Amino acid sequence: MLLSLLAAAAPEQPSLLSSLALPLAFFAIFYFMIIRPNSKRNKEHKAMVDGLSVGNEVVFAGGLIGKIKKIEG
Repeated sequence: MLLSLLAAAAPEQPSLLSSLALPLAFFAIFYFMIIRPNSKRNKEHKAMVDGLSVGNEVVFAGGLIGKIKKIEG
């Protein structure tokens, strides 16, 4: 009798899927809002830098205009 009462009162364990749903949702939000845009920006910057060559005119962030004389590295 006592064992049946204790067994009925024990709470059920949540399933693995419901336990991982919230952390997976947070990771997905973190990935699509931080990691993916940053890697996309890095790819665009690398493509722009790879496209530069000697003689190209460039505009710096401060507004200075210059011409590339040599490229190192």
